[in-house]
Amino acid sequence: MSTEEGYWFSPEERHVLPGAPFKLSHPLRRSVAYAGVGIATGIASTFGNSLISVNLVNLSGSLGLDLTEANWLLAIYYAMIATANLTLVKARVQFGIPNATFSLLAAYAFIGLLQIPFSGFLTAAMTRAICGLSAGMLIALSLFYLVQAFPGKLAALGPVIGLALPQIGTALARLVPVDVLAANGWYGLHLIEPAVALGVIVLIALVPLPPSEVGKAFEKLDFVTVALAVPAMLLICGVLAEGRLRWWTDAPVLGWMLAAAIPMLALAALLEAHRSRPLFRLGGIAGAEMLRIASVTLLVRLALAEQTYGSVGLLTFGGLDNDQLHSLFALVALAMGLGAIAAALAAVAAGTPAALSRLVPWLALVAALMISAGALIDSSATSVTRAPQLFLSQTLIGFGTTLFVGPGLLIGFMRVVSKGPEHFVSWIVLFSVTQNVGGLAGSALLGSYQFIQARSHAVALSRDLVASNPLVVQRLQSGADAVAGTVGDPTLRAAEGAAILGQQMTAQVNVLAFNDVFRLLAIMALLTAAYVFYLIVRNERRNRLLPEVRAQT
Repeated sequence: MSTEEGYWFSPEERHVLPGAPFKLSHPLRRSVAYAGVGIATGIASTFGNSLISVNLVNLSGSLGLDLTEANWLLAIYYAMIATANLTLVKARVQFGIPNATFSLLAAYAFIGLLQIPFSGFLTAAMTRAICGLSAGMLIALSLFYLVQAFPGKLAALGPVIGLALPQIGTALARLVPVDVLAANGWYGLHLIEPAVALGVIVLIALVPLPPSEVGKAFEKLDFVTVALAVPAMLLICGVLAEGRLRWWTDAPVLGWMLAAAIPMLALAALLEAHRSRPLFRLGGIAGAEMLRIASVTLLVRLALAEQTYGSVGLLTFGGLDNDQLHSLFALVALAMGLGAIAAALAAVAAGTPAALSRLVPWLALVAALMISAGALIDSSATSVTRAPQLFLSQTLIGFGTTLFVGPGLLIGFMRVVSKGPEHFVSWIVLFSVTQNVGGLAGSALLGSYQFIQARSHAVALSRDLVASNPLVVQRLQSGADAVAGTVGDPTLRAAEGAAILGQQMTAQVNVLAFNDVFRLLAIMALLTAAYVFYLIVRNERRNRLLPEVRAQT
């Protein structure tokens, strides 16, 4: 079989994925190099955008944006990474992996550097867009390198580990000191992103992948589908990013955005359904088993929002910033790494695809129970809760997340490939949507629920804030006494005492609301675990009855 470099390889060395490199046997030294590059590219895939998302509130000021405008940057990123594989798979086939990768990363580095002389929303939005595309490319590249690193029966280690690495990249982004990023008007941040892209270019140039097959892949109607799907996903992500801030029922523009997105998606689906060689095959992912895998993956991703929104939001309300969370997220990154290793070892121990298929629901069950336990532990937080009190809960959640994500995608991939490699794009896009848009939806859901519960608790607590209540009088007096050394006027002291009491109530209200969020997540994860357990019992019963039915017939 010919490749873009003119080499010839046997059919056994051909990869089942479209656009993937040939799978060869490598000496130990080269396998180690492939593993190192695979780990680096996997972490780099989400590291750059995570630096933006975890510092968005502070960064928005330097860009001259309010928070609702800055949130569009996240919407752009998530829309692009969710739809990236609609074009990237065929780009690798038509142009080859090196050309497609180098071009995209070089553009990412160039546009990232433009943020230094031309800081503003336009360059930031362009950078988020190409960052999303690059992330989709780097995740696939990480899988390609890791598949090359592990031979024979260990091949399952590659995709299982590779799919956990983007989660670790998000945790590691919180370990970068804020003062390094914010130096000289956030130039530090604007330099790190291009540096990461250029560093990956150097790595893949030093350790190139084996060649891959190339040939004409794109068709004219592909671009029509992409032109419909990408703007539609951007509008949906925009609604999810902005709804909590503008509030869902107070901003008619959110409804108009959905009203425009849904027909575009429907038109794209209709177009693909009537093509002889569609870009996206709905039939390949419409089966009950595939939808169950996707739904469990989505529920686990929603539950992970406990970490990205819930625990961080609680500590932020407590006055902590990223620099005070380093120890917490170092543990989270370690737990995620251990979860990925545990999942990889379980996949290798399973041996056969049939055994792995039976194992994955158990991994999902354990992951959901760990996430539920972590959220339940956090639900007893108080106004003095700090990072050390969250070590155990966040470690459980981090471990549980990576325990399931890799095997979940792997088993879905095996199901799709059994139907034909042409269904691969459909499954990988579906998985990307559940992971990325699902994460955005999780933050929107939890943020909205936290706001509603905070208002509910505020109403409940305000009923007891009456002047006839001795405890209220005592709190007002203690607040006034606290400022007595600086405020001489008795009336102003009383007003300051009332303001301090209001601040204390606001803090308590938000802690109670976050506890409600944690309980909701614990229930969601527990229901997910119950559903997975039901599927396990049903499948086991079906497997026991099947031989009896066959014997009777």
